[in-house]
Amino acid sequence: MSIYSQEHKEFLKKRRRRKIVVGVSQIFVLLFFLGIWELAARCGWINTFLSSSPSEVIKTSLTLLGQNNLLKHIYVTLYETVVSFLIASFVGLLIASLLWRFSLLASIFDPYLTVLNSLPKVALGPLIIIWVGANTNSIIFMALMISLIISIINIYNGFISTDKNYITLMESFHAKKFQIYKDVILPGNITTIINCLKINISMSLIGVIMGELLVSKEGLGYLIMYGSQVFNINLVITSVVILAIISYVMYFVINLLEQKTTK
Repeated sequence: MSIYSQEHKEFLKKRRRRKIVVGVSQIFVLLFFLGIWELAARCGWINTFLSSSPSEVIKTSLTLLGQNNLLKHIYVTLYETVVSFLIASFVGLLIASLLWRFSLLASIFDPYLTVLNSLPKVALGPLIIIWVGANTNSIIFMALMISLIISIINIYNGFISTDKNYITLMESFHAKKFQIYKDVILPGNITTIINCLKINISMSLIGVIMGELLVSKEGLGYLIMYGSQVFNINLVITSVVILAIISYVMYFVINLLEQKTTK
């Protein structure tokens, strides 16, 4: 018993050391990249008009903060992303559950889901503006079109891939469909749902930026479009960097959720 306990402690130590090594290495890679980028800009190895530099990104961020613009644009993009993410995740889970419950519906709508998922959503942008209007709703709708279908497909595929032995065991006890869903399907697909949430973060953010590039007068997508129109590369790259930070923070939140649910 004591030997096992000691081995377990060693295992935990190794796992903690690995996490520290990974975390430090990730920070080192980021700092190394930023340092090389800044050095290349200062030494004239790259054209800063086309590629900017970390110091210029910081200056641009501070300028936007001083003009009280940056936080407003971040809030607009974050709001649209969170709303579309939540709707896509909830509706995707709901529809996937209905398709699992009614297999006939799944057989009918399966080719349509595939076609809708493969459609180029950008090409539908003008139609979305006409249908919904040139406002925030059209941006959220664009994000939903990108993230919702893939959520349905991924979650549904996870549901139908659940180990049939568990379902057969439940059926042998005359369990109803809802009991099987509650006690087998959902618990057995927590990892699938969490992974789908991770995908939804990036898909929702992509959809929001695409929508903002088309119709918005606010948000980070608007800053990217405006910066490209006036050849302000510093503004474009600053917006992209902020988007990367937002994406990482949202991904980190989902990771925390995953750790709590898997426990």
